Amino acid sequence: MELTKRFIKAKSPCADGFRWLLRHHPQGNDYQALLDALVADGRVDDACWLLTQFGPTSAVLQLDHFSGLALVFAGSVEVRRDIDAHGLVRAGRSLRAGGAIRAGGIVSAGEAIVAGGVIEATGVDAGGDLQAGALHIEGPVRARDHLRVTRDLVCQRELKVGAQASVGGVLQVRGDVQCGRSLRVRGAAHVSGHLRAGDGVLTDSDLHCERHLDAGWGIKAGGDITAGGAIRAGESLSAQGAIRAGEGYGVYAGLCVPREDWATSARVSASHRPERLLSGC
Repeated sequence: MELTKRFIKAKSPCADGFRWLLRHHPQGNDYQALLDALVADGRVDDACWLLTQFGPTSAVLQLDHFSGLALVFAGSVEVRRDIDAHGLVRAGRSLRAGGAIRAGGIVSAGEAIVAGGVIEATGVDAGGDLQAGALHIEGPVRARDHLRVTRDLVCQRELKVGAQASVGGVLQVRGDVQCGRSLRVRGAAHVSGHLRAGDGVLTDSDLHCERHLDAGWGIKAGGDITAGGAIRAGESLSAQGAIRAGEGYGVYAGLCVPREDWATSARVSASHRPERLLSGC
């Protein structure tokens, strides 16, 4: 796609960015060629602005390995091994790496993000599914559809998943966790904020939430279930260890179940009866 200066001016670019265009590409240029030129000149934010304005393309970039300042591509990116970027990595469509993705900025894609190894970045934003061997993220993690992590997921801010989330190791989030459907964790889960799942929450070890813990269906843990706030489940609650809500808060099961069905669909099971058990059987 050819972008002329008149076409770009119609999008109301910043004065500095438009002066750069007039100085280096007065007649305009091919869409991706302009993105590459902006990144090469250190104008990564301008490249991202251009991609936001003109959207994704059907082009596919295939590489054996990527190492550079930043990567901004309007189509899909397919890298057989690792991606190493000092700054951000952004694809208009999907982003796939056979190995690790390491970035000094945000890793984002309009569609799926898939990495065979670890993703290390300041943030991850996937417009579709997000799959990785592990996630070590300094900022937020967002996936519009499903999330699947083979090993640990460590996130220093919030985690937001539109559908199901599955973590093969430990889940540690220093912020809120929101899952549109279910959350499955093979190890322990520690959440510094609220944890809300539209369906159920299942962990093989301890489940700890420093604020409120909510699930539309049931909550089950292979260890303790503890929260700094309330524990609320639409159906049953089950823990191999204790179930403890925060001081002054209650434990609620069966919030989406008629009272006459509590004995079968709102059961509360733990090593001992939870204090302040306010609903459920």
